Amino acid sequence: MLPDAEIDHHAMVETKIIRMANQIATYFASRPEAERASGIASHISDFWEPRMRTQLFELLETRRDAFKPDVVQSLPLIRKPAR
Repeated sequence: MLPDAEIDHHAMVETKIIRMANQIATYFASRPEAERASGIASHISDFWEPRMRTQLFELLETRRDAFKPDVVQSLPLIRKPAR
């Protein structure tokens, strides 16, 4: 079991990843629908470090409902980090 401080840190990281991904989706919401998913995916692939993208993929498996639909639609287009 994780100590409380580690649990709090983990929850803060999850919240931050979700918030950042949703902010990117909000930015791209003004673009034509056909461009949204690719724009979100390009931004995340280009500017998020591999660890953040790994966390995003993990969160989309367990907390998909926390993400805006455009983030979920961009998932197949986001570059997966090498393991």
